[in-house]
Amino acid sequence: MYIETIKLKNYRNYQDLEVFFENKVNVILGENAQGKTNVMESIYVLALAKSHRTSNDKDLIRWDQEYAKIEGRVKKRNTSIPLELTISKKGKKAKFNHIEQRKLSQYVGNMNVVMFAPEDLHLVKGSPQVRRRFIDMEIGQVSPVYLHDMSQYHKILQQRNHLLKLLQTRKQSDTTMLDVLTEQMVGYAVKIVEKRFQFLSLLQEWAEPIHSGISRGLETLKIEYKPSLDVSERMDMSKMEDIFQEKFVKVRNREIERGVTLIGPHRDDLTFFVNGRDVQTFGSQGQQRTTALSLKLAEIELIHSEIGEYPILLLDDVLSELDDYRQSHLLNTIQGKVQTFVTTTSVEGIDHQTLKEASTFEVEQGSLKKLK
Repeated sequence: MYIETIKLKNYRNYQDLEVFFENKVNVILGENAQGKTNVMESIYVLALAKSHRTSNDKDLIRWDQEYAKIEGRVKKRNTSIPLELTISKKGKKAKFNHIEQRKLSQYVGNMNVVMFAPEDLHLVKGSPQVRRRFIDMEIGQVSPVYLHDMSQYHKILQQRNHLLKLLQTRKQSDTTMLDVLTEQMVGYAVKIVEKRFQFLSLLQEWAEPIHSGISRGLETLKIEYKPSLDVSERMDMSKMEDIFQEKFVKVRNREIERGVTLIGPHRDDLTFFVNGRDVQTFGSQGQQRTTALSLKLAEIELIHSEIGEYPILLLDDVLSELDDYRQSHLLNTIQGKVQTFVTTTSVEGIDHQTLKEASTFEVEQGSLKKLK
C-alpha cells in the first residue's frame, strides 16, 4: 500500500497544496517551523481521522478559515482509491471512494500508517496515557469494531463520571442510573481488554526477534499488559465480566467520594522488560530507544500480517534522535518494501543507500517543491 498524492486546503500553514509521491522513500527537507511536520501529520490524519499532535481538531484549520480539507489517493492491491476528510468547527466528514462514511470507525483502516516521532521515544518512559494511546491507535487500524467499542466506552465513562460528581456533591442521591451505566460499561470494557490481550500477544511475537536483532542478540524484550484489575488472557469473557462487576461493587463508595471512575481500560498500562528488568525504571536511554524502535518495526510487520499489505511509515524528525547503528537497522528493515516519509532539517551525516535513492522535497513557508 502507498499514497500516490495528497491535496491540502486550509490545512495548518498550507492554503493550497497538491503533491505526488513515489512508492519509495520520500524525504521532506526544511528548517524548523516551515511545515514539514504538517505534511506528515496530514497523511496521518487522512488515515486515522485524528492527529498525533493535538486532540483539538480546530488546531488543524488554517487561521481565519472555516474548514480544512485533506484529499489523497491510496494504492492498494493495484487499485487506486480516493480518500477525503473535511474538518470544520461542526466536526468531521470522511469519504472513502467518494462515499461519505456514516461513522469514522468505518472509515479508519482504509489506509494504514505507522508514525515514529520523537515523542514515541517516550513510549517507554512516558505516562500510561501515551502507552494506552499507542495500543488504541494500532488496534483501531486493523479492527473497526475495536474503535466502535472504544467510542461507546468513552461515552459511557463520561456519563458515569458526570453522575459520580453529582452523587459526590449530593446533587443526586438515587444510584439506580449508576448501576445501569456500570453494567453497560463492563460489557464494553471486557471486549476492549480481550482485544488488547490478543493484540499485545501478537506484538510480542514480532517485537521479540526484532529487538534481539537490534541488540545483537544480547537482549530479550517482553511486553506485559497491566489491566487495572486482576484479569488475564486465559479467562473467558463471562469470568472477566464477573470480576469487573465484583470490583465495581467494592470501589463504589470510593468512586462516589472521589467523583470519578477508578477502574477500567482507561486506567490500564503496559510494562516493557529487557532481560527481566523494567526498562522504564532500570533501562538505559539506549535500551529505552531500542525498545521504542522494536515496537514500531513490530507494528509494521503486525499490520502486514493482519491485512496482507505493508502500512505507510512516517518518520518525523526521528532519524537525528537515533544513533548510526539504530538508524541503519531501521533503514535496512524498510528498504524496498515500505513507502516511507522522512522529515529532517538535513540528510548530511546519514550515509545510507535508501536515502540516496529517495525522492526529495523541500518545504519553505507553506510551499513544497520537489528537488529530485
